[in-house]
Amino acid sequence: MKNVLITGASSGIGAACAVWLAKRDFRVFAGIRKKADGDTLAAQAGNILPVLLELTEENSVAEAYKLIASQTDKLEGLVNNAGIAVAGPLEFLPISELRRQLEVNVIGQIGVTQAFLPLLRPAKGRIVMMSSISGRVTAPFFGPYSASKFALEALSDALRRELVRWGLEVSVVEPGNIRTPIWGKGVAWGEALKKALPDGGKELYGAAIDGLIRYVQNSDGKGLHPDEVAKVVEHALTAARPRTRYVVGREAKLAAFLVRLLPDRLIDRFIAGRRFRE
Repeated sequence: MKNVLITGASSGIGAACAVWLAKRDFRVFAGIRKKADGDTLAAQAGNILPVLLELTEENSVAEAYKLIASQTDKLEGLVNNAGIAVAGPLEFLPISELRRQLEVNVIGQIGVTQAFLPLLRPAKGRIVMMSSISGRVTAPFFGPYSASKFALEALSDALRRELVRWGLEVSVVEPGNIRTPIWGKGVAWGEALKKALPDGGKELYGAAIDGLIRYVQNSDGKGLHPDEVAKVVEHALTAARPRTRYVVGREAKLAAFLVRLLPDRLIDRFIAGRRFRE
């Protein structure tokens, strides 16, 4: 039985990956932040062992390592899935929020990877970094989130090239629109974003944020099922020659193609017209 650690396994893509792999003869160490989330997850499939893990806290990562190392002497896989999304117009974004975005989505991922490489190396294990199509193309108000994913892509390339001599593989997964709880929270998030802006910010960006809210409403329930991402993660963990990058979803593949083909100014007009029309 292969052992894999998945961070951010409480819901969405992480939970889907945990259940999917557990049903395919993986023993899944599921990184969660609340015990109740672990209980819910473990009830969905055997071979899931919830592990409390707060990736921005070194002590938490160290305790998780101790627990997993007591259960196995090697990991065949690490799926760095945990992450948050900070958004807002950069003109008014609190610098503390930008730091929080990078701390979780970038520094936290590398910290976990560093901690668990001693278990990955004996198994010539696989590392899967959960990025996003936002790691290739960004949109208004998603600058912080995209910055974290762009950075994660660069670090993943460096890590892959550093570890190849020991037979360790690093793959990046870039989903597009996936059916997760984030869409159901989108409208409330948009309203909170508007409320947090100072008066001048509301005047400058309020109408555009309304356009974003409409986009989120139209996208709710239309994305791919998270299992589509889980299938890709399984391939990255088990294929004889895994890809360095997996783009998941038709919309994401189209975006990846267009960003390579079209000039920046044309992409600017396309994004502004489609998603953020005032």
